[in-house]
Amino acid sequence: MNDRRTDLSSMPSYRPVRRSLFSARRFALMASVVAGLGVGAVGLGQLPSGDLFSTPAHAQVGNDIHKFQQPVGFADIVEKVKPSVISVKVNITEKASKNDDREDSPFPPGSPMERFFKRFGGELPPGLRGGPRGGGVVTGQGSGFFISADGYAVTNNHVVDGADKVEVTTDDGKTYKAKVIGTDQRTDLALIKVEGGSNFAFAKLSEGKPRIGDWVLAVGNPFGLGGTVTAGIVSAMGRDIGSGPYDDFIQIDAPVNKGNSGGPAFDMNGEVMGVNTAIYSPSGGSVGIAFSIPANTVKTVVEQLKDKGSVSRGWIGVQIQPVTPEIADSLGLKKAEGALVAEPQKDGPAAKAGIESGDVITAVNGTTVKDARELARTIGGFAPGNTVKLTVLHKGADKEVSLTLGQLPNQIEAKANSDDGDSGRSSSRGVELPKLGLTIAPAGAVAGAGKEGVVVTDVDPKGTAADRFKEGDVILEVAGKTVSKPADVSEAIAAAKSDKKNSVLVRVRTGGSSRFVAVPIAKG
Repeated sequence: MNDRRTDLSSMPSYRPVRRSLFSARRFALMASVVAGLGVGAVGLGQLPSGDLFSTPAHAQVGNDIHKFQQPVGFADIVEKVKPSVISVKVNITEKASKNDDREDSPFPPGSPMERFFKRFGGELPPGLRGGPRGGGVVTGQGSGFFISADGYAVTNNHVVDGADKVEVTTDDGKTYKAKVIGTDQRTDLALIKVEGGSNFAFAKLSEGKPRIGDWVLAVGNPFGLGGTVTAGIVSAMGRDIGSGPYDDFIQIDAPVNKGNSGGPAFDMNGEVMGVNTAIYSPSGGSVGIAFSIPANTVKTVVEQLKDKGSVSRGWIGVQIQPVTPEIADSLGLKKAEGALVAEPQKDGPAAKAGIESGDVITAVNGTTVKDARELARTIGGFAPGNTVKLTVLHKGADKEVSLTLGQLPNQIEAKANSDDGDSGRSSSRGVELPKLGLTIAPAGAVAGAGKEGVVVTDVDPKGTAADRFKEGDVILEVAGKTVSKPADVSEAIAAAKSDKKNSVLVRVRTGGSSRFVAVPIAKG
C-alpha cells in the first residue's frame, strides 16, 4: 500500500480564493480517525452472537446508552440561522503615501482598534494583505447578518471603514450591492443596507445574558470560504481587551478566524448573543480565544445608527481611573470599588456640579458602580440631555449630585484609565526624598513644567515609589492638599504617617492628563 500521507505542516496558509480553485489535494483524512473506526469495528465483532438487546433489561440499557452517549448536534439550529448570515466584500481605494503603514495596521493611527491590533498581534483583514502599496484598490472580506427582512444588516466598523463599494453575498449565493448607513468606531459596529432585495431571512438579537459555559455557534466567512459554522462555549464575560473605554466583550472558544469579523455568535435558541470582532492570536489563526460584542450593546448602537447614522453618548466630563486596593486604603474605603476622578474637565457637567479631583463616584441613579470601566459604559449608555444622579465620596463623606449629561465629543473618550518625615536633602537638581527614591523641585524652577506643583527631576530605581513615577512627572496634590514646593510633599507624607496610614494618595500630571498614585509610606 502506497503511503500517500499529506504533510499538513507544509501546506500553504489559506487566503480568500474562488471556490473553483479548491481541489481534493487540499484536504486529507486523518489516519487516527480511520484507525479509531477500525478499533470500534473490532470491538463490536467480539460481542456475543445473537440479539444483543434480546431481553427487556438489555433493551433498557441500550436506550440509556443511546440517550447519554449520543453527541449533541446543532444541525437544526444551523438550518434555522444560517440563511441570515452574509458575506461582506468591500473595495477600498488606498491613498498614495510614502509613509503608508497599513501593512502593519489597518486602523487609524492612535485609534482603539489600532492599539488592540498591535497589542494582540492581529492580522490584516482578508484581502488587504498583499494589496498594492502607495495607491490602488484593495479588497477586503468579512461577515455580517441581517436584522430585518428589508435588508438591514450588522457587521464590524473595521470591515467597511473607508469602503468605496460594499457587496454582500447571501447564503443562497446571490450577490447584492449595499450602502453603509452608519458606523461606530468606539464599539466597532456598522449598519449596512442591502439594495435591490426584500424578504431576507434575518436573525434576532438576544434579550438575555449568556452564562459562562453556554454553548455558542459562530457563523461567518473565514478565509473567504463562506457559510462556515463552528461551535464552542462562552469562556468568560466582561472582558477588557484594551480597545477602548466601552470594552465589555464576551469571550468564546468557538474557532473564529480572519473573515469572521462582523459575523454572529448564536445561542442555542438561535438568537444572536454577540457579534464577533476580534481574536487573540500570536499566529493570526484561531487559538480558541475570540471576543464578541454583546447583543444588548449591538441593539443600542444599531438603533441610533438606523435613526441618525451616528451614535451620541452621554458625557460628564471627567478623567477617571480604577480604585486599586492601595488607593482604597489611602482614602479609607473598605472596598476597592468605584471610579476615582483624576481630573474634571473645565466647564464640563461634572465640574459644574461640584465634582472635584479625588472624589470617587460610587453609584449612578442608585446602582453601584464597580469600577471605572463600568462607569464609562453606564454613562455612555445614556443619551445626552438626560439627568442622572451620582453618589460621590467627597472628602470622606457620601453626597449625591444631580447633573445633566453633555454629549461625548468625538475627540474625547472617558478613560478608565516625602519619605517618612525626613525633610530631604538638597541637590543641584532639587530636593531628594531618599526612601521614596525621588528628587523633586518646584515646577516654577524647571523650564517647561508650568507653575503648579513640584516636578520629579530624578528617580532612583531602588526607591519605594520608583515604579510609580518617571522624570518630568508633576506632583500636584498629596493627601488632598495642593503642593508647590518639596517641603509641602514631605509634610503631607509625615502627616499621613502620623495618622498610621500605609499609603498616601498623590495626584500626578503626566503630559496633558492627570492620575492618582498610591505611594507606600516607609516605616521606621
